[in-house]
Amino acid sequence: MNKSLINPKNFQQPILTKGNNLLELKKFLELMIIIRKSEQQLAFAREKGLIGGPIHLSAGQEAISVGISNNLKKVDRVFGNHRSHSHLLSLNPNFYKLFAEILGKKTGFSKGMGGSMHLHDKTNGFYGSTPIVAGTVALAVGAAMAAKKSKLKAISVSYLGDGAIEEGVVHESFNLAKMLKLPILFVIENNLFASHMHISNRQPTEFTSRFAEANRIPYKVLDGNNVIDINENSKKIINKIRNGSGPAILELITFRWYGHVGWREDIDVGVKRSKKDIQDWKKRDPIKRLSQSMINSKLWSLKKEKELNYKIDLEIKIAWDKAIKDPFPPT
Repeated sequence: MNKSLINPKNFQQPILTKGNNLLELKKFLELMIIIRKSEQQLAFAREKGLIGGPIHLSAGQEAISVGISNNLKKVDRVFGNHRSHSHLLSLNPNFYKLFAEILGKKTGFSKGMGGSMHLHDKTNGFYGSTPIVAGTVALAVGAAMAAKKSKLKAISVSYLGDGAIEEGVVHESFNLAKMLKLPILFVIENNLFASHMHISNRQPTEFTSRFAEANRIPYKVLDGNNVIDINENSKKIINKIRNGSGPAILELITFRWYGHVGWREDIDVGVKRSKKDIQDWKKRDPIKRLSQSMINSKLWSLKKEKELNYKIDLEIKIAWDKAIKDPFPPT
């Protein structure tokens, strides 16, 4: 394993974009900014008491779902967890419907009945999220089994965190997927914390993909803040799965800027979550690393980025104001 991935002081430089399509790069950048700004709006609203229920934010982890979703098709089935705003928005960047859902409005993805953790957008391939840790992993395996039986060239994607690895159902799912050679990609978003506890206090090593070795499942461990690397590697892996190779595991090392739940950074709770660590991880910002590389290559400019940020800020404000005024579902 590449231990340097765990150190936040590493991998802070711009990522390599040479040879990549400009339209695709702009798509990655815009989508990551949309997810980041949507969650920042939610963080602000939760702090001000405008949102009643809990929200689990993934700011800092945007590159993962954006890089993977770029290689998915409408027939594929994606399953999230309790921290799934980015999983949904990377498939369908309709932040207005996300805002409405979290505000409990009938115009939301689940007609206001699901909130932040019970999201669903089947039309765009997102088959659901749940607050139960590892609650959708077995469902994703079932969806992969259905795809195989129907002879669809479709795959299933299961997003889980490093904390979910400690649930028995995950290991049963790995085993069944391998034994039946199911078309599923397990994506482990390893942000080093399960709730408030650092992985070093729960596991003998910071890497969870050793369980891939135990089940003889092909795997890769990547920098979870490098959208190009994630896109390129997941494309190859997904194509193999789609063509009958069986399951695969991607472990992506990343870090969530906010705490476990809400808008706080949770510096004063948990283990080894210091202000310095957060500052160092923010220097590995997947958005800045892509943007700076595009600027260095003269494919992009600060002026264009300011214009893009202004456009998205305005769209988010309009969407939020609209969602706030929307009606609640009938009682």
